[in-house]
Amino acid sequence: MWTELKFGKGTFSPVVRTVEEMKGVVFDKRFLASANMDVELYYMFRDVSKDEEDANKIKERGLRYDVTIIPPRTLGSEFVKTAGHYHPYLTGSKLTYPEMYEVLEGDAHYLLQKREEERGIEKITDVVVVKAKKGDTVIIPPNYGHVTINPSEATLKMANWVARTFSSIYEPIRGRGGAAYFELTTGAFIKNERYETVPGIRFLKPSDTWLKELELDKCSEMYELLREPEKLDFLVNPDRWFT
Repeated sequence: MWTELKFGKGTFSPVVRTVEEMKGVVFDKRFLASANMDVELYYMFRDVSKDEEDANKIKERGLRYDVTIIPPRTLGSEFVKTAGHYHPYLTGSKLTYPEMYEVLEGDAHYLLQKREEERGIEKITDVVVVKAKKGDTVIIPPNYGHVTINPSEATLKMANWVARTFSSIYEPIRGRGGAAYFELTTGAFIKNERYETVPGIRFLKPSDTWLKELELDKCSEMYELLREPEKLDFLVNPDRWFT
């Protein structure tokens, strides 16, 4: 149980996700039938900064820095994961807001799915899994929903930069009972049958996720990009960087 996070001069409290809050996106229904719904699955520390000066800089740039901790657990036959969400569209654009992650400890599998609508009908046109380890940075590009999976026996600790001016959209993934695929503890990915047609999974390295295009492939600690704010501009102005 993580009741607080000490970061720089600050101490932060988490938003906690329990089994109860995740039951709509879990693959293993037998597990749910006997599970303790109060068990805490992961912890989200939002709007984190090292000091008040940094906090003001982050807000001025329209950004938010978060830390998420996912202890090693299983959801029956499935690895523990986040609920999964999409981001809204930038006003006047066909692009949604992107996001940037860094693995601070442990291992992460980022499952990304591109959602498009044709005549009001949802269609998943691309599914990607990025396997990342400590020190890796991963870009979630516009128009992709995403789920983070902890596939190991170690605690996953990760940070993210994202624009602070919107709220994440959970319903499309929750309404389908999860993402397009579930990762089982055997390592297999099982298609979610509540999606009509989905493509096969493309497996990418973190370095394949727009890092070179955004000139971020050689960055060190992600938090310190606050000192080079032009490198974070793509998060609030994706239309300048993505086509």
